[in-house]
Amino acid sequence: MTRRLAEVAQKVGVSEATVSRVLNGKPGVSEATRAAVLTALDVLGYERPTQLRGERARLVGLVLPELQNPIFPAFADVVGNALAQQGFTPVLCTRTAGGVSEAEYVELLLQQHVSGVVFAGGLFAQADASHEHYLRLTNRKLPAVLVNAAVEDLAFPKVACDDAVAAEQALGHLLSLGHTRVGMVLGPPDHMPSRRKEAAFLAHAARAGVEIPDDAIQHTMFSLEGGHAATSKLLNQDITGIVCASDPQALGAIRAVRRKGLTVPGDVSVVGYDDSAFMNCIDPPLTTVRQPIEAMGRAAVELLVNQIEGAAVSTEELLFEPELVVRGSTAPARP
Repeated sequence: MTRRLAEVAQKVGVSEATVSRVLNGKPGVSEATRAAVLTALDVLGYERPTQLRGERARLVGLVLPELQNPIFPAFADVVGNALAQQGFTPVLCTRTAGGVSEAEYVELLLQQHVSGVVFAGGLFAQADASHEHYLRLTNRKLPAVLVNAAVEDLAFPKVACDDAVAAEQALGHLLSLGHTRVGMVLGPPDHMPSRRKEAAFLAHAARAGVEIPDDAIQHTMFSLEGGHAATSKLLNQDITGIVCASDPQALGAIRAVRRKGLTVPGDVSVVGYDDSAFMNCIDPPLTTVRQPIEAMGRAAVELLVNQIEGAAVSTEELLFEPELVVRGSTAPARP
């Protein structure tokens, strides 16, 4: 007990006596100091006293599918900074193969009495995945925000980049360069953002009078390896322009093109999605569709904080406009 008092007091910058008063529910402590002590308890991994466990901490869960894709650390940075400005501490939860599942993270966050949860790119975007843990949050009336396209039956506020516009921008760019043999590399078939991109891609191609064979649309993992494998199949169809649903997939596409003895963009043009870190530093610099991560992250935090403070928040999806960033991985189609 003495050690716990000392560690919490040091973390908050108050006396052990003040910490003791908070833990014992005594008066004479400001609300800000009381909240800081309770947050420090959670951060340091100590259980709250029984009488305080029903209160939510000023912690917010940030649940991400991975950290290998640079877009997710970038998003975590934006959300973390925005939460800190509102007096909240983010708790980063990252899914790994064979590790803690998203549902298990939700249970852990509920045990920590978090004030809310931000999900980015989670199972809510997969139509065939289990969504029961989201319903637990609804039943507990815990504020949450979903970032990216979600299945229809989840009544949470949603923030997303406009996938349809992103696909139209990427395909429109390739068509303007004279590419008519175009293909697309997407995520899994049940992935909602990929479904939106595919529908918009096909619709835009039809309006332009460009035929897209069924096997010109490839579904794979959101990874360099996935992009490589999918692009290898597209190259067998003499595709000259490829739109990818993530920058790592686009890097895999470039590798597949080179391993076939072709060049980017001389033989094949490649467009990515996200504009994650260092895409302007690769060879060639990647043409990609930029997600407005800063604006989306801050909007997600604003929606969450409004819920925490008891304000009514719409569950209608808030769509943000992407931006095509043209670099060196695209060029006019070869004759």
